[in-house]
Amino acid sequence: MEISHPKVIKFDQTLKRVFDEIDDYLEDYYGDLYALHPARLPRGEASNKSHDGLFNVGASYTAGFGSVYGKGYAIEIRFVTLEKIDPLHIKEVEEKVKELLEEKLAEYFPERKLYVNKDGLCLKIYGDFSLGSL
Repeated sequence: MEISHPKVIKFDQTLKRVFDEIDDYLEDYYGDLYALHPARLPRGEASNKSHDGLFNVGASYTAGFGSVYGKGYAIEIRFVTLEKIDPLHIKEVEEKVKELLEEKLAEYFPERKLYVNKDGLCLKIYGDFSLGSL
């Protein structure tokens, strides 16, 4: 089932811009750590940032079953390489993504109380996803 409520669509589009900015940051600071997967386009060569460069950062909505925080957006941080990734790099990048998300969510959604925390093995955005008055 596809969600087509205009406020949900606007929220998701804004969230995509947030992730694109985070992707830019990661590419600027960490993009040379590992060789790209051979089938991956170099940064800036695809029409969507999630299809090029070393990183793909995004989120999927989850109903929150089994979650400490309930419903929200589970964050996926992917290094697109065939090389073995140093666990310290994974931790450092995850911490930076959390920090940037907290800043950018407050900037892009100042009217909402949104939080970012570790939920199981991944980061999660949770909080006020209400649609407000129609």
